Amino acid sequence: MDALGHIAGSDGIEWRLSAASVPYRAALAEMEERNRAVSDGQGRELIWLLEHPPVYTAGTSAAAAELLDPRFEVVKTGRGGRYTYHGPGQRVGYVVLNLSKRARDVRHFVHSLEGWVIDTLGDFGIEAWRAPGRIGIWTGDADGREAKIGAIGVRVRRWVTMHGFAVNLAPDLGHFSGIVPCGIAEYGVTSLERLGVAVTPEDWDRALIARAGGFLAALETPPEE
Repeated sequence: MDALGHIAGSDGIEWRLSAASVPYRAALAEMEERNRAVSDGQGRELIWLLEHPPVYTAGTSAAAAELLDPRFEVVKTGRGGRYTYHGPGQRVGYVVLNLSKRARDVRHFVHSLEGWVIDTLGDFGIEAWRAPGRIGIWTGDADGREAKIGAIGVRVRRWVTMHGFAVNLAPDLGHFSGIVPCGIAEYGVTSLERLGVAVTPEDWDRALIARAGGFLAALETPPEE
C-alpha cells in the first residue's frame, strides 16, 4: 500500500484520520449525516479514525444501573450495545459503508470488523480473540486474566453502517470504573500500554490501514451457510 487510495476495495471510500480530539456529539452528528447521504446515493462512504474527549455513551441496550458514576458527559446513541467509555489514548474507528454493494449480512459485517481489529492487534504482538456471548475484543491481561482491549458497537440503517470499534492504546483505565463496560462486570479492561506495548495513534492507524484490504475483501464474500 503506497497511498490510501490504493487499498484494495477502497474505491469511493473517504479515509479520514483526525489527529485532534473530536467531541463525541459533533462526530455523531457528522456520521449520521454521512449515513443519510450514502443511503441516498449523495455521499461517499467513510472510514474515520479519531479520538474523543472523555465521554460515556449509552447504546440501545444500556441499563441505568450500569452507569455507576456519571463523572463525564453521558450521550445516548443509536448503536447497539450498552455503556462504553471513549477518551484520550483510545483510537476509535467509525465505519460508514453501504452493505447493499457488498454482502447484506450484519453479523458478517460485525465478524469482519472484529477480524480487522484482531489482525491489527496481532501485528503488535497482542493475541486477541472473540469470546462467545461477550461483545468486544478480548486478550490476556497483565495479571493473566481475560480482559477487554477493544469495543464493538454498530448500527445499520437502510443497509448503511454506522459506528464501529474502539481500541485501548493508552487510556486512563480508571475512567472505565464509572460504568459497567458493555454490561460485563466479571471481566476487566486493559490496553496495549498496560500490556507493555507502546503504540502511537499514528502507528495504529498505519497498521490498521495496511490491513484494510483484507477487511474490505471479506465484506465482498457472503458468509457460508
